[in-house]
Amino acid sequence: MGFERVTLGRTGLSVTRIGVAASYGTDEAMVEEAVERGVNYLWWGALRTKKMARGIRAVARKGREDLVVVMHAVSHKPAAISKRVEDALAQLGLDYLDVLLLAGHNRAPEPGLMESVMRLKEQGKLRFLALSTHQRRLIPELERSRQIDIYHLRYNAAHRGAEAEVFNHLPGEGGPGIVTFTSNRWGSLIDPRRMPPGEPPPSAADCYRFVLAHPRVHVACCGPASMQELRQNLECLERGPMSDEELERMRRIGRHVYESGAPWRAQLGAIVGILSRRLRGNVGTASSG
Repeated sequence: MGFERVTLGRTGLSVTRIGVAASYGTDEAMVEEAVERGVNYLWWGALRTKKMARGIRAVARKGREDLVVVMHAVSHKPAAISKRVEDALAQLGLDYLDVLLLAGHNRAPEPGLMESVMRLKEQGKLRFLALSTHQRRLIPELERSRQIDIYHLRYNAAHRGAEAEVFNHLPGEGGPGIVTFTSNRWGSLIDPRRMPPGEPPPSAADCYRFVLAHPRVHVACCGPASMQELRQNLECLERGPMSDEELERMRRIGRHVYESGAPWRAQLGAIVGILSRRLRGNVGTASSG
């Protein structure tokens, strides 16, 4: 049995369990193939690339209502948010965004920023608000006000701190949408050199299947660098949930990878790749906001 769609927390949005993001090279053809295979969570970030924008524009012309389009914004300035959203709508050819993702917040958003976002909601230019953070304990605190509809956070077999610090503090019903990233820990969870002795590496699809096994996770986002990677990632939708034995194997590998240290090497490689794509001009005019 494969993974079926779920409701994204209290938003009521129906979402596929895999989302597609832009940073590592997602282009128009990859967006179109993903949507043809049922994917509807399209995260235009962490870089807002022109290639993915063209893909979103193309699939939205064929069926806007089923898509969940997420715009990534790193700006924390209230005056900049409206312009970022207007620019994004023009570039994507849309009348509204489903989700505005306020990225990189390690403390609660300033009141002025929240006021700007609420005005955009009132104007019908966006439907829901998301926030990403590496400060996991911030999420249960923010959840008290219920102003944030969706949270994006890191979670994988090696980094499981969200289980105790976030997931255990969320309600079973009426909670926020939870979207995860870095499912393969910058590639280290599928690197044969990083495995326990005698252990073959899991596939990329296995990494996503592990993440989606947690009942609090609604969507796991991937950032494919090629069509081949996209297809490998999407295999998890057909393969469905892991067995108990498979889950334990992933935890065992995750512990070994985590204890081996030096996550910065894999992370640095990912950052260098993103920066090189930025320098090659594969980014839209609003990429930094």
